[in-house]
Amino acid sequence: MTNHLSWRQRLLNRFYAIPVVTEWWARRAAVRIHGATASGEAPPFTLLQKPLAECKAALITTAGVHLREQHPFDMDNPDGDASYREIPATATQAQLTITHNYYDHADADRDINVVFPLSHFRSLAESGVIGSLARRHYGFMGHIEGEQLPLLTHRYAAEVAAKLRKEGVDFAFLTPA
Repeated sequence: MTNHLSWRQRLLNRFYAIPVVTEWWARRAAVRIHGATASGEAPPFTLLQKPLAECKAALITTAGVHLREQHPFDMDNPDGDASYREIPATATQAQLTITHNYYDHADADRDINVVFPLSHFRSLAESGVIGSLARRHYGFMGHIEGEQLPLLTHRYAAEVAAKLRKEGVDFAFLTPA
């Protein structure tokens, strides 16, 4: 498989893979996006109100996962693509692909469950570990900055949250990449 990433992007990917750099970047982004304190203010967290075996789950990924038939994420905009793609719970691994140039997804290209564990969540639902799966799951592209950031935080994230609430989803499992 030919590496389609530029030398600059490969270098940045290695740099941001260093744990201390990733932590620094996440704190900086939290301050910029949410006004969180640089000292590491914890993100909001809500405990489940019922047993996991009774909960409806949805997957959300920032790995750039989408159906092959859907429009790919915009890789030409340096600020990223804040839009999302709906992925049906019935999607097979062969129907999914990744459009994202900001991380090495060679392993995920071989097994999409590395970043979007839909088949594993189906198994969890079938075995009764979780109650059920949502009809729709959501793929975003990570690396959203600049003009795309307000679109993500004020429009698209709110749309997905409303869809999750409407379907009665109890928890969403986020897989970053």
